[in-house]
Amino acid sequence: MKKYETKNIRNVCLVGHGGSGKTSLAEAILFNTGATNRLGSVLDQTSNFDFEPEEIKRASSISTAFGVGEWNKKKIQLLDTPGDGNFFVDARNALSVSDIAVVTISAVDGIQVMTEKMYALTDEFNIPQIIAINKMDRERANFHSVVESARNHLSKRIAPFIIPIGAEDNFKGVVNVIRQKAYMFPADGSNNMTPGEIPADMLDEVAAARETVIEVIAESDDDLMEKYLETMELTEEEINTTLPKAMRQGMLVPAIALSATRNVGIQPMLDMICDRFPSPEERVVPEAEWQGEPVAVEASASAPFAATVFKTVQDKFTGSLSICRVWSGTIDADSTFYNATRDERERFGQILVPMGKKQESTPQAGPGDIIAFAKLKNTKVGDTICDEKKKLTFPPLPEVNSLITYAISAKDKNEEDKLGQALNRIHEEDPTLKIIRNAEVHQTQIAGMGQVHIDVTIEKIKRKFDVEVELSPPRIPYRETIRKRVENIEGKHKKQSGGRGQFGVCFINVEPFADGDFDFVNSVVGGSIPRQWIPSVEKGIVDRMKKGVIAGYPLVGVRVEVFDGKYHDVDSSDAAFQLAGSKGFRAAVAKADPVLLEPIWNIEVQCPSDSMGDVMGDISSRRGRVLGMEAKGASQLVKAQAPMSELLLYAPDLNSMTGGRGDFTVSFSHYEELPRELQEKVMAGFTADDDDE
Repeated sequence: MKKYETKNIRNVCLVGHGGSGKTSLAEAILFNTGATNRLGSVLDQTSNFDFEPEEIKRASSISTAFGVGEWNKKKIQLLDTPGDGNFFVDARNALSVSDIAVVTISAVDGIQVMTEKMYALTDEFNIPQIIAINKMDRERANFHSVVESARNHLSKRIAPFIIPIGAEDNFKGVVNVIRQKAYMFPADGSNNMTPGEIPADMLDEVAAARETVIEVIAESDDDLMEKYLETMELTEEEINTTLPKAMRQGMLVPAIALSATRNVGIQPMLDMICDRFPSPEERVVPEAEWQGEPVAVEASASAPFAATVFKTVQDKFTGSLSICRVWSGTIDADSTFYNATRDERERFGQILVPMGKKQESTPQAGPGDIIAFAKLKNTKVGDTICDEKKKLTFPPLPEVNSLITYAISAKDKNEEDKLGQALNRIHEEDPTLKIIRNAEVHQTQIAGMGQVHIDVTIEKIKRKFDVEVELSPPRIPYRETIRKRVENIEGKHKKQSGGRGQFGVCFINVEPFADGDFDFVNSVVGGSIPRQWIPSVEKGIVDRMKKGVIAGYPLVGVRVEVFDGKYHDVDSSDAAFQLAGSKGFRAAVAKADPVLLEPIWNIEVQCPSDSMGDVMGDISSRRGRVLGMEAKGASQLVKAQAPMSELLLYAPDLNSMTGGRGDFTVSFSHYEELPRELQEKVMAGFTADDDDE
């Protein structure tokens, strides 16, 4: 792999809504840079980026893929991200290590959910943007309508910079409104761009677009703005001097027209990326921490090495690939780095450059490079790797709450261990997939960002690890408790079968306990139960509480007082009094009006204002309580509480109610009594164990 100076690198992240043509644009960039000799296609299954079977099946990206090309002696490193909200975190992580964001928008469909989410992230990460209005060759394509919508919904900094010549099937070229040059493209999709003059019937349109661009340029500089307000014009020198700075700082967001599948408008975009947008040297590196203090990091080859691991890929041939962005310093192949996150050294062999489903080796990497290491033992996504002499750590990206949960098991019960290993490997590749080994309900559970996320995971487990699985709803961690006091309940264990017998008797009072899960009171006097057997009674009760009495769920909120009992000098023992305590407690609970409690979750739903009524009504239909509402930007935030059992599949329902524009978070709040009719359903399948007989 050819080595480039940092100033000649451009890290370009393609983001946007699914179906807006990100991958097709990435293919067109590779073709125009000469990295490929044909235009790859998602629909024809010849894509260099969507190569996983799960992606080919859906004709949609599910994981960030990488490509490298060269344009004007600059290395273009592409990060093609998924546009489905199920894989939002993967796209976010890729964007966080990029220097330039190309936000693709369909000229037909316009602004969509992931357009808004990803554009907001580009602002959050302070990454300069290009708005690529794609699919200009499609029926009903409308460049100016999409630009106006983007200016209204995303940012007034967006301006029509490269506008289309023609539209729909007649889309054949573009005009750069600042250079006032037209560029025509052949109908055969080849990369033979021809510069020319602006068509006469477009002069007024170009002038209006140019005026919008100049206005945004003026707004990027206070002195220029003052002059512009006085004269309503800027000189060519002022425009050309201010324009690159405005783009690099994200003060001007150029909107450009193109068609990736027809290969129209790609070359002017590449010129813009190379000439107007920042190299890693010009990007503000995220602030790191060193010796407990914040420290600035310089994107310099002479600085200490520091990089972030932002993705892991399980490769069929090379095993686990840890993909990194180098922020500073250099690193050589066949050496060692220090993992500052985990406080340990790790040795590696080759340095790899990810390129689609393949990798190329390179002897050295420096600032701005996107690289990969194979088969690292302990390095995970989010880790900082660096020079041990300067142990820097970059802040990890925040975790995202899972939105949907299932219990998972192997169809063949003999493959449970194999499934466990597969889940661990998949989790390394996809940290947003949570693996929960829930001992309380005796289930392994997986939690993800949506139904598609879960479906893709199941397909990967089958394909990569040859394990077929079954999904089922997760068991709800109910609790049992009592509602009244009962007194003088006998717990007796007596067994005689020849030789030494088993004997122990205790008398207990049981009542609700509001200040905790359990309280045990010893009121025995006169030695009716010897002192050494009192803890045995308590242990038997605690063990029975864990197993439950009416439905097999743990008991909580109970106070037990042992006040009398009987023993035998020979036949009494620790085990006998444990069983006496367990039996007495079971009998007491049965008389103390036992009930089931269900977990209640706090839920916060962010949704468009026009969906708020539907959201609130839906929460009420789930036995929920709306606690309040507040404005959050252009959205509404609904705060509520609802039973866990009613929210397990909330994600697809909210998606349907809000057209994909809703988000929610949940957290545990408390337990409440389950309605009687639902208690009966839960208890119906329970059979008490006899292990204390």
